[in-house]
Amino acid sequence: ACAGLEVTPLVMNGIMYVTATNQVYALNAKTGSEIWRFERPKSDPANLSSDARIGVNRGVALLGDRVFYETDNAHLVALDRLTGALLWEQVLPRADQPGFYGGTGAPLVIGDFVIVGTGGADDGIRGFLAAYKAETGKEVWRFWTVPKVGETGPAADTWKGSAQKLGGGSTWLTPSYDLATGILYKGVGNPHPDTNGDDRLGDNLYTDCDVALDVKTGKLLWYHQIVPHDIHDWDCDQTLALIDTTWHGQPRKLILHAARDGFFYILDRETGKQLLWSQMVDKLTWATGIDDETGRPHLLPGNEVDTKGVKTGPAVRGATNWYSPSFDPQTHLYYVMTVEDYTIFRKSNSSGFGRYVNPNDPAQKILRALDIETGKSAWQIAMPGPAENNYSGTLCTAGGILFFGESTGGFAAVDARNGKYLWHFETHAHPYKGSPMTYEVDGRQYVAIAAGASVLSFAIPKP
Repeated sequence: ACAGLEVTPLVMNGIMYVTATNQVYALNAKTGSEIWRFERPKSDPANLSSDARIGVNRGVALLGDRVFYETDNAHLVALDRLTGALLWEQVLPRADQPGFYGGTGAPLVIGDFVIVGTGGADDGIRGFLAAYKAETGKEVWRFWTVPKVGETGPAADTWKGSAQKLGGGSTWLTPSYDLATGILYKGVGNPHPDTNGDDRLGDNLYTDCDVALDVKTGKLLWYHQIVPHDIHDWDCDQTLALIDTTWHGQPRKLILHAARDGFFYILDRETGKQLLWSQMVDKLTWATGIDDETGRPHLLPGNEVDTKGVKTGPAVRGATNWYSPSFDPQTHLYYVMTVEDYTIFRKSNSSGFGRYVNPNDPAQKILRALDIETGKSAWQIAMPGPAENNYSGTLCTAGGILFFGESTGGFAAVDARNGKYLWHFETHAHPYKGSPMTYEVDGRQYVAIAAGASVLSFAIPKP
């Protein structure tokens, strides 16, 4: 359908749903044959935010006989699951709110709500997360990630200057949800302008935060800011893993967050309190660590951006990004694809990023298995090949196998306990931009991943 698919497929009743720009395909999950497709022309790129402008989409949500999808210009559509017919359409950005909004993320269905956000922080928007009725598309609630100009309160006090109106705070990836408590968790994107904080002095809440919301009302329950006053575009939209486990000898409800800023965080899911942090990558030059009490970073000098450019690690795309992490309750390990790289950051109101190029110090993707008791790496696999070719997430299975894409184009499976290679398939497809998933049809298990412009599915051998 397009080059560089970023979708994670979904399967229901033997039908696989995959997406590209303004396209939804229903495929036979056993054979890959097309059942139906929904498509419309791409929107005018001049009216879209950066990721939507280049044709990014990461998937659908399913409920009963409906498929939910976000178009490139941030319209939420409901399709008939069996035919692909359009049932309703909702425009997400409000007419009185300026900015270039875009739609790239997969929605999330909770009960009879469809939860969805938008992208656009890099071009200037006021971000939000919103809930809509699945039957009608009627808006139920909307949580703004940046306070409106003129508002009062704790968040408004963290914005000083003219940038607040288009202050950023995208919500461009799918949230996480705790069914037992009815609480929705979401990482929030970066403030705008990305690398110039002169007109947005302060911490800039709720950008670069993890937030907990009441799913019925959208009311904020707590927040934890990871990067106050971000000037490096280290947004916190990464997938949040919610786990119930024994941690440090006690039963705990935790959030695991491998963040773009280069640190790994564990939070208490009920309170938002930071319980653990660890340095996740080696090329991390902006902070020595995170304060255990306040959660604020201990900044290193020499990383304030200027017009000439400052080399800082991690790079602008982060120590990790949209690709999915995974957690195995049997090994107690958290698996995340990381990247070792720098960027030359420049103070700018538009594009403040310069590529760091050094043949003797190339960027590299490294798959890391983090022990959640300590935050340290239990084992890791360095990926040969260009780091920019690999934005593959991880998938661990109950059988103790970890699947992931390699920078050279291979799709691999290793032992989740120790990283020992078990299987490898050379796809010859570049780049990897999607995460693997697994499904079952007629008693047979499959693993699928988007590779380049294709979707590949592999049948697991029967015992």
